Amino acid sequence: MYEWVKALHVISVIAWMAGLLYLPRLMVYHAVSAPGSEQSETFKVMERRLLKAIMTPAMLSSWLFGLWTMWEIQAWQQGWFHVKLLLVVVMSAFHGFCAVWVREFAADSRRRKQRFFRFMNEIPTLLMVVIVIMVVVKPF
Repeated sequence: MYEWVKALHVISVIAWMAGLLYLPRLMVYHAVSAPGSEQSETFKVMERRLLKAIMTPAMLSSWLFGLWTMWEIQAWQQGWFHVKLLLVVVMSAFHGFCAVWVREFAADSRRRKQRFFRFMNEIPTLLMVVIVIMVVVKPF
């Protein structure tokens, strides 16, 4: 059973990461579209669907299967796992910020510029790199 749970965890993480990498990129383009334009309305639909239909279920299943895997291998006893868990909490907070930004765009609020979203687009990548190193290399 452990291998199936681990596989479901990896599949969930891939889906979640795809959304975390794509949504801020959509927001880069949305930030420069005119509020109320057809393009802006299309971005609103894309962002909402990505967040609600893919990212949030993938995040929840990542947590579920990840905690199950943690229990199976008793990972809480290992140093690398503490770093991974902290970074996954940070990744989940980033997901929450993405949800806030989607709501702001849905309300045609343009508080942030394109440059902000370009910078935000890099955060999930950096978190992912360190998480993967923790899981694969287990440096401590």
